[in-house]
Amino acid sequence: MEEQRSRWMHGEPPRWLTGQPGRSASRLPWPSTILLGAFVMIGSTIAARGQTDERAPLDIFARLLLFLAVAVLLLRHRRPVVAVFGSSAAAMIYLAAGYPYGPVFLAVAVGCFSAVVSGHRRAAWTAVSMVWLGHVLVAHWLYRWLPPSDDHAAPWGQELGVAAWVVAIVAAAEFVRVRREQWAAQRAERQAAERRRADEERLRMARELHDVLAHSISVINVQSSVGLALLDSDPEQARTALTTIKAASKEALGEVRQVLDTLRTPGDAPRAPAPGLDRLPELVEQAASAGLTVTVETDGVRGAVPPGADLAAFRIVQEALTNVVRHSGSRTAQVRIGYGTGRIRLRIDDEGPATGDDAGGSGNGLAGMRERAAALGGTIEAGPLADGGFRVRAELPLPAGAAAHNEETP
Repeated sequence: MEEQRSRWMHGEPPRWLTGQPGRSASRLPWPSTILLGAFVMIGSTIAARGQTDERAPLDIFARLLLFLAVAVLLLRHRRPVVAVFGSSAAAMIYLAAGYPYGPVFLAVAVGCFSAVVSGHRRAAWTAVSMVWLGHVLVAHWLYRWLPPSDDHAAPWGQELGVAAWVVAIVAAAEFVRVRREQWAAQRAERQAAERRRADEERLRMARELHDVLAHSISVINVQSSVGLALLDSDPEQARTALTTIKAASKEALGEVRQVLDTLRTPGDAPRAPAPGLDRLPELVEQAASAGLTVTVETDGVRGAVPPGADLAAFRIVQEALTNVVRHSGSRTAQVRIGYGTGRIRLRIDDEGPATGDDAGGSGNGLAGMRERAAALGGTIEAGPLADGGFRVRAELPLPAGAAAHNEETP
């Protein structure tokens, strides 16, 4: 019951409407078939009482045909073509034998319905047309040689009713088939959207882990080198390096734990707020502990910056400074932040020169910065300067009214 309610809430049809089997494809639709069989048997008995002077009375053979017309519908999920042709054939023999009109047509309708919604449209149309043509032959030409003995030709107006019944059944089945295809397309679209959201979340987490670990491990690497070099000649300076390593590793562990907590409980809010540009002084202090002097300039007045943009801006600055520590011979860097109408502009420069082959920015760090900017609809440029330094420029758009009102370009 809960599963069915969930299907309706998500815009999906019930399985009995689509002709789909339940959880197990091997199960036969016993309950609905038994209910249909009882209705056909009882309904045919009632119908026969009103046609005693026109049609042959129901006998054992008639009951057997009614039973077969319904029993073959047990295969309507596995073998819909067999079900519709079997039910139609039993109904044709039933009518040719002169038995009363009645719910036997309902069995044919169910078989046709199941065949159409399962994709066997031609088979369904052929089977139902076969019943209609058979009725025309029996009612207007073959009645002389078929029971009952005193039968006469049926009025042609009756054929209009039979034709309307056939058209109504086929139209209803086609309507359900089209709706089922629409439901299937919507379900596939929802699943694709869920996969995209999951992929985007995994990418976001990967970027977070990369930025946190790359920055902190870079600081730890530099300070451990300093500590090893000064361990014997300047123990006090080595102690300072070890203290910096401890602080950087503690901060990295805290941020990694926050990311992992979000992975374990995606529906819960983070225990700690995401970092933003308000933590830039901490970043400058960490860079200083790695031997990098960072100067920060700000243009404009900081307004209400959305958390996503604030985090992206912080990570871009963090990654740019990490690249300076790792790949530049310069021990100074300049960070300029411009708050303007509808955007934040960032510029991070160092004087160079590059100390490694990958200083040009082909690694995952710059790729992650570009992904962060692109996710917000922003842009980022990174490359060497003519004098041997390196520059990172980023522009992140903000919602209307979220930033302050200064148009100066950093």
